[in-house]
Amino acid sequence: MSEDGPVAPSASAATTLRGIPRRPAMVLIDVDGTLVDSVPDLAFSVDRMMEQLGLPGRGESRVRDWVGNGVERLVKRALTGTLEEEPEPELFERAMPLFLAAYQENTTQRSQLYPGVRETLDLLRERGYKLGCVTNKPAQFTEPLLQKLGIAPYFALVVSGDTLPEQKPDPMPLLYVAQYFAVAPQASLMVGDSSVDVKAARAAGFAVVCVSYGYNHGLDIRDSEPDAVIDSLYELLDLLD
Repeated sequence: MSEDGPVAPSASAATTLRGIPRRPAMVLIDVDGTLVDSVPDLAFSVDRMMEQLGLPGRGESRVRDWVGNGVERLVKRALTGTLEEEPEPELFERAMPLFLAAYQENTTQRSQLYPGVRETLDLLRERGYKLGCVTNKPAQFTEPLLQKLGIAPYFALVVSGDTLPEQKPDPMPLLYVAQYFAVAPQASLMVGDSSVDVKAARAAGFAVVCVSYGYNHGLDIRDSEPDAVIDSLYELLDLLD
């Protein structure tokens, strides 16, 4: 294990699928599965919720396939054991506050940066890139997590899952940040780990790069056809400079 946390898959040359601006005017980066391995805290909180409901725990490996569409969908997946089914409304109403309370106490207890994240952010900032963060995680969890891990200062703007009326895969969060920085979508880059990030970037007119090690419901991110797939965030630097 490295000082920055769990070891990602061994780095290899990035797989380039489409053109990426060599010097994008703005780089937006996702949180869960891209910058941070947050599943250990999420899984702990899911299992505490399930225990309080008198239901069996789900475990980290299953939760790892369920992350990426916000906490409400995560709770629904934990209750049903599936990606898309809906739980009984009364059960969901009982479960949601239990999960939120558990995760509020455990947002930063076990989560860690992936290897190379801090070094990459340092170099992106040194090279003058405008950096923003766009995540579907609610602000009450996003901001403490970024602060605790020491990476909040890298981002001029953080858009969380409840900042705007819509969240990824809707393009609204990406276009909001582009407007904030006064940059054109076609000169912008989204970096994420899932099909949600690819869909949002395509809808917004952004280029998109995905990491291979993140959370994509157990599917190969290459099937979503991002512009490039990288095995370490540090490989992003080779694509841009």
